[in-house]
Amino acid sequence: MSKRTAVITGASAGIGAATARALAAANFHVVLGARRLDRLTPLADELSGTAHVLDVTDPESVASFVRYISECDVLVNNAGGARGMERIEAADEDNWRWMWETNVLGTLRLTKALLPKLVDSGDGHVLTVTSVAGHEVYDGGAGYTSAKHAQSALHRTLRSEHLGQPIRFTEIVPGMVETEFSLNRFEGDAERAEGVYRGLRPLSAEDVAEVIAFAATRPPHVNLDEIVVKPRAQYNGTRAHRE
Repeated sequence: MSKRTAVITGASAGIGAATARALAAANFHVVLGARRLDRLTPLADELSGTAHVLDVTDPESVASFVRYISECDVLVNNAGGARGMERIEAADEDNWRWMWETNVLGTLRLTKALLPKLVDSGDGHVLTVTSVAGHEVYDGGAGYTSAKHAQSALHRTLRSEHLGQPIRFTEIVPGMVETEFSLNRFEGDAERAEGVYRGLRPLSAEDVAEVIAFAATRPPHVNLDEIVVKPRAQYNGTRAHRE
């Protein structure tokens, strides 16, 4: 049986890298995209996959990346992130612009470009990694939560627009996951990033990747529309139990 092809964005670290390993273990050929090719290439070699540089905020980079992909059965829209935690009155427009370009337009660009191949596969599947921030709001997070709300709306609209076609859509909605997310959000401030998870056990990237792989390996007639996964200690986006 020939391997199906899974394309994963933001695959150089965190949830993306863990998802690459999980899908490779599930007998997918993985095509990995990220900006940091130095991290991506060793992972692709480890998994007998393929690595290509990808910046989802750059339309030309997306077009170049897609040219390498001859077929696509699964697309995991994982590239995303947050910058800053300023209140709206102190909003940094550059941070907002980056978050919308990465989380919303990045998802749009990859999905739009690969939809024909996904449909032609006869059993396509788009899995978009959003966040509980796409369903809630919190002080200082409007730039990120608004982008994640928009990304979620984009994904759910695709589910409606392609009803009846051989393609599935699953929204993966993680809560607190300990990756490079907070380190990047706080511009490399490790102490501040560690404080986000202090006193509780967050999810790991592997926890989320296992959920993604489970959804991607269901029978073709089964669509898991939305999967919310949080650590036991977390109730919503801001409320968590700390020891």
